[in-house]
Amino acid sequence: MSSIRRAYRVLLVAAVFAYSIAEVFILRPKTRAQRAAWLTKIGRRLLWSVDITYSTIGKVPSHGAVISNHLTYVDIVLHAALRPCVFVSKIELRSTPVLGWISYMAGTVYVARGAGGSAAKAGQGMAAGFADGLPVTYFPEGTTGVGDVPVLPFRSGLIAQTIAAEEPMYYGFIRYQLTPRDAAGKTLRNDVHWGPQGLWEHIWNFVDLHGLHATVEFAPEPIAFSPEAVANRKVAAVEAEAAVTRLALNPIP
Repeated sequence: MSSIRRAYRVLLVAAVFAYSIAEVFILRPKTRAQRAAWLTKIGRRLLWSVDITYSTIGKVPSHGAVISNHLTYVDIVLHAALRPCVFVSKIELRSTPVLGWISYMAGTVYVARGAGGSAAKAGQGMAAGFADGLPVTYFPEGTTGVGDVPVLPFRSGLIAQTIAAEEPMYYGFIRYQLTPRDAAGKTLRNDVHWGPQGLWEHIWNFVDLHGLHATVEFAPEPIAFSPEAVANRKVAAVEAEAAVTRLALNPIP
């Protein structure tokens, strides 16, 4: 049954990608908002295909910047499914088969670490998303964690770009919950959160789950940065990290 479940879900995911790619060629979305709406439909289809349900706590941000912790590639699908948004991602995603093309068509802003002018280009892309009234979503950790700590240290570049654009920065925290059928033999750390495992190894484990529930909790107000944080991006990163950590340790009732 495990092999059948895995094969069935892999086929469903492939079908979602095939249908969505055909859809974009037929509809030909031209604006950033239309492309973001297309990505939202893909996100919801993918969650359905692997039996992931989700709920939210607090109001889902509809503008400004949106940040959260980062545990797995599912976080991206989840954020996309919540409402149309613009993602900021590492440039490596652009060259990934299928996913790279979809992310490009959805209007993703790419960042090349250490490359000259990358921060300025990222700022321009984020500004376009802000101007279109779309929330710009990114993960300040810059990588995925396994959940041993609430969040990994935040990188400061995109946070500084958000502050420079004078946009509010909303923040959330993502939690996953296994079904009772999986809780006995599987763990979030090994089968959901993506740490040192290879991508395909992790996907093979993930599609064996019977289901998964995700909860995304959003704070009611954006981060109130101190004057020191506005002047120093390293301080801003520390304050943003502290805000998300507080939300993780003190969930909203």
